[in-house]
Amino acid sequence: MSKLIPVPDELSQPFWDAVNERKLIVQNCDSCNKLQYPPKPACELCGSNSLSWKETSGKGHILSFFVVYDGRYQVRIPDQPYNVAVVTLDDDPGINFYSNLAGTPVKEVPVGAAVEVTFEEVAPGQLIHEWKLV
Repeated sequence: MSKLIPVPDELSQPFWDAVNERKLIVQNCDSCNKLQYPPKPACELCGSNSLSWKETSGKGHILSFFVVYDGRYQVRIPDQPYNVAVVTLDDDPGINFYSNLAGTPVKEVPVGAAVEVTFEEVAPGQLIHEWKLV
């Protein structure tokens, strides 16, 4: 399956740097200790801009999924239809990631199943995070 290559911005650069080190991190508010993803310039709970990064366990479970039949990303059109799982982090049930589950047949995503993060090189020196069933 073709993969999209991330284009980091100032907020997401630390996240992608960690992914390239095979680590999954999320923002942590230093004021109220809330975790958040995707990265934002301020805490979505208390508004503080005192944020740091925290490494996660890289474990989660499948909350839901959907099937892409008619997506618009040219690089992914040959792969249609494909699954996109909504993965909830075990570290914080308020944080969700979206990912395809390679090798899982369309419409056969096991909702509730345990997953863990994995990393795949999509360009020289650039990894992406994905999830695999455990």
